[in-house]
Amino acid sequence: MASPTTLDPCWKHRPLLVFACHEAWVYQMRLLHRPLDIVVGLRGRPAGWDHHMRPVPPQARLIHLEEALRSAEPYGCIIAHNLSDLLDAKNIPGPRLLVLHETLDGAALEQQLPVPVDRFREAVAKFLALTATHVVAVSRLKGRSWGWEDDLVPFSADVADYGPWRGETARGLRVANHILRRPRILRWEFHRQAFGELPVTLVGHNPGMEGVQPAAGWDHLKGIFSQHRFYIHTADPRLEDGYNMATLEAMAAGLPVLGNCHPTSAVEHGVSGFVSDDPAELRSYALRLLGDRALAQRMGAAAREAVARHFSGARFQSDFSCSIERAQRQWLASPQGAPHCFSAAPC
Repeated sequence: MASPTTLDPCWKHRPLLVFACHEAWVYQMRLLHRPLDIVVGLRGRPAGWDHHMRPVPPQARLIHLEEALRSAEPYGCIIAHNLSDLLDAKNIPGPRLLVLHETLDGAALEQQLPVPVDRFREAVAKFLALTATHVVAVSRLKGRSWGWEDDLVPFSADVADYGPWRGETARGLRVANHILRRPRILRWEFHRQAFGELPVTLVGHNPGMEGVQPAAGWDHLKGIFSQHRFYIHTADPRLEDGYNMATLEAMAAGLPVLGNCHPTSAVEHGVSGFVSDDPAELRSYALRLLGDRALAQRMGAAAREAVARHFSGARFQSDFSCSIERAQRQWLASPQGAPHCFSAAPC
């Protein structure tokens, strides 16, 4: 008879459950080639899947929480984006995996956390231990901020998803949501000092920012990437990484990246973009790229190569599959998972 440390092969084929949020990240799960149930319609969130961000992944279906609660057999893994997801899934059988998408300090600042960060971190750790939840962070900075650095699975961006870069529009580009809610995290004042007088296109859901709209869909966003001359990412090194998923997408599309100095920047200065903590110097780099399409093309090609080398879909598929297996072992070894260790349900 198998033990909790020797997984039954059935666990590799059970459907996965994930909550509708962070659509660009969830879309990566198509690389796992597993049946996927995506929970939509939760209170306080959009009614369905945001097709502006990504199409629904292949092998996925959109369901409501009530349907997931009726599941008789455990899911292969329940993937949560936050504590609310874990609470919603408390009566759904299956291993739990929490993905940390943001730093705790950044979340506390944005959401005005009413308790001290250290106390909140301790309470979260106790809750995760009680529920046998495995934790994955999308970066070391984010894992460290919550006290979980054991399992890190970075974003991926597939250069094959993006067409050739054209760069005919002499403008910079930034893709970000809720900028006015996160000015310190995104170093928005620094962005304004460096790029405020230059032609820059902002794309994203940003209520209160006149003329700023999200892309109409992923194909539209790809077209926007291909037209622009360079991409911008600025972030406070204490609160956010030196890149995000949109930055990697821009690099995969062939854009050089400009931003502030950051220990986790994906940019090699002078090769795949430029970094500086001097707004005037960064503006001078932007002007060079606006005036020299050939330079932007060479640097963008280097950015594309860097993403293919360090942030490939194959790496995400391998790493996240291992994370799911770790979550399964952790849950099966717990009181919650023990009754399901030797289920005779067909694969």
